[in-house]
Amino acid sequence: MGAWTPEAEPTSTGGGAVTLVEGSSFCICTPGGDLNGAGPHGVFFRDTRILSRWDLRVDGETPQPLAAMTPEPYRGTFLGRLPRRAGRTDTNLLVQRDRRVGNGLREDVVIRNSAGEPAACTVTVAVEADFADLFEVKEGRVQARGERRVHGQGERLVLDQRWRDNHRGAVVLAPGASFDTVSSVAQSAGSIRYEVVVPARGQWTASLLVQPVVDGEEVEPSFPLDRPVRESLPARRLQRWQATTPIATTGHEGLQRVLRRSQQDLGALRIFDPVDPSLAAVAAGAPWFMALFGRDSLLTAYMALPVDRSLALGTLRTLARHQGRNTDPLTEEEPGRILHEVRLGVESGLSLGGGSTYYGTVDATPLFVVLLGELARWGADPQQVAELLPHADLALEWIRRHGDRDGDGFVEYQRATDRGLANQGWKDSWDGITSADGRPAEAPIALCEVQGYVYDAYRTRAELARLMGEEDVARGWDDRAAALREAFNERFWLPERGWFALALDRDERPVDACASNMGHCLWSGIVDEDKAPLVAEHLLSPAMFSGWGVRTLSSAMGAYDPVSYHNGSVWPHDNALVLAGLMRYGFVREAQRVAEALLEAAQHFGGRLPELFCGFDRREFPEPVSYPTSCSPQAWASAAPVQVIRTLLRFDPELPQERLWVDPVLPPAFAPLRVEGVALGAGRVSVEVTGEETLVEGLPSGVELRCEPRPREDSYPA
Repeated sequence: MGAWTPEAEPTSTGGGAVTLVEGSSFCICTPGGDLNGAGPHGVFFRDTRILSRWDLRVDGETPQPLAAMTPEPYRGTFLGRLPRRAGRTDTNLLVQRDRRVGNGLREDVVIRNSAGEPAACTVTVAVEADFADLFEVKEGRVQARGERRVHGQGERLVLDQRWRDNHRGAVVLAPGASFDTVSSVAQSAGSIRYEVVVPARGQWTASLLVQPVVDGEEVEPSFPLDRPVRESLPARRLQRWQATTPIATTGHEGLQRVLRRSQQDLGALRIFDPVDPSLAAVAAGAPWFMALFGRDSLLTAYMALPVDRSLALGTLRTLARHQGRNTDPLTEEEPGRILHEVRLGVESGLSLGGGSTYYGTVDATPLFVVLLGELARWGADPQQVAELLPHADLALEWIRRHGDRDGDGFVEYQRATDRGLANQGWKDSWDGITSADGRPAEAPIALCEVQGYVYDAYRTRAELARLMGEEDVARGWDDRAAALREAFNERFWLPERGWFALALDRDERPVDACASNMGHCLWSGIVDEDKAPLVAEHLLSPAMFSGWGVRTLSSAMGAYDPVSYHNGSVWPHDNALVLAGLMRYGFVREAQRVAEALLEAAQHFGGRLPELFCGFDRREFPEPVSYPTSCSPQAWASAAPVQVIRTLLRFDPELPQERLWVDPVLPPAFAPLRVEGVALGAGRVSVEVTGEETLVEGLPSGVELRCEPRPREDSYPA
């Protein structure tokens, strides 16, 4: 099965593993830089492991690791020292491996000799490629398939595999080396050998290049040996990204560090469309979700709008191109539906019902409409919005025809076959939706936050209609939204508990667990004003708030487990949306508490928020506890700090109406703060908060600055 196997969740990469990322390619290795052929280690390209072993030895010895650094997300520098040799005080040999991952791998090896006499040694790199599918590696079930071969060809070591109609391979270019090879059905391995004399107080260098081969064609390398690495496409893309995206230049040192890390990681997780390289979307996360995911990419693009508006446009255009057209139970494709994930590997295709695209998600479709509306508010070209509007209407048609199959006004899900995801909201583990007593809910399931997303989609469509002068159309969508809001607050509210049901089950009975999902309902605006205070109170209660963030599930619930994927852990993106919801309803202090907790947690993770961490109470442990299989970097976790700061600044553009609302409520520790380069309209603005004063520079011509919170009725007219 694939990423959507009900029992599956990310696999641990092992203690101390180093992950390098560029687009949808990534590398997992030891702190010394080796790929030892065990577990998940490897170099992956298009969901296939093109290197499963890459071990460097000097005279048969493994260099003792000294340091592993990642100066860029796609680059790792590994320093090692050789063990002492018999009869010498020290070898004085330092081994440096500078690795870059993109379309394949480039490794520059430097051996330094600080001794007063030359050092003779043999340098070998053991190479193996199992061409295993990503899911096989992730689930620990790699098996030999097809015919594997390896052979030397001049300065090249060629490894390939043929299985069924698929031809995968890798070419290692190693100038100046000799090769040894072993070929069998079960193994495709080789050894690269250099006989070296390192000058006294000098150094020896070698560069190796690994190119993927797909369907017999060598893929153009990202870091060719005949060009300076600074001129490579990944390097130039990252330089442009860092030069044009916003950065906090003054303020809380830890906050600046977190925002810089977010900026870097979002840039590294971009996936560029091979048909149109100007289009960029965001991969969900490293190492296991380096692919386009509908929900993850949409929410990440939404939260990252202050950083780069092109991510939202690229995500929407890419998803629109893959929007469902037919009805297919195996892939769960339906007309108008927005996909769940796209995979490119051989086994991945088999696990996705025979195709590379799987559609089993209930929330990506309304979120597509929500993001389009937000993109318009941030000043997107009206023509670009107009081109995507028919896709938004197809998405809304899916909501009405396929999402609400029983006609009760609520959108629910039930997988079409036993191969699909059992749960199709963001908590998509098999046990992610449970009642207060811990029993899993039975499908069809109508999630509370999905109704909020649909409500927001209806209001967004009404707003887009008004921008085009279609008042009658707008009133129709407003009426649908009002009806859904009334029904939701009647059916999902649990007055005896003081919170919203997590969902309605197959018998339309409330799934009565207290969960973070209702914070998303605040974010969407579907919650009635009189119920919001109790929701906020529960979200910040000791049972829900760990001190490091809001838990996914209350500790008083039967399924609570602080070391679970969705039943008591803390997810940064979840908290960012909860925080935005609290702020939307005026709960400023509560929102500040969540923001401060997340920032402090980030400091313990080196400035990079992971996908999730354990839900242990802060009073129990003085540091947040890592979740063993958490992805890092992960897209919506990387975007969460951006969303948090935007929310605390109460930075809300309405450029079609020529307004910008800014009214900061930063916690005292976060001020003063200056953020430069915020994408807005055709340009970028800077926001500076000092004491009681707020300064916005570079405001587009004709746009009025309003230093007060945006009234909810202005953005979502009744």
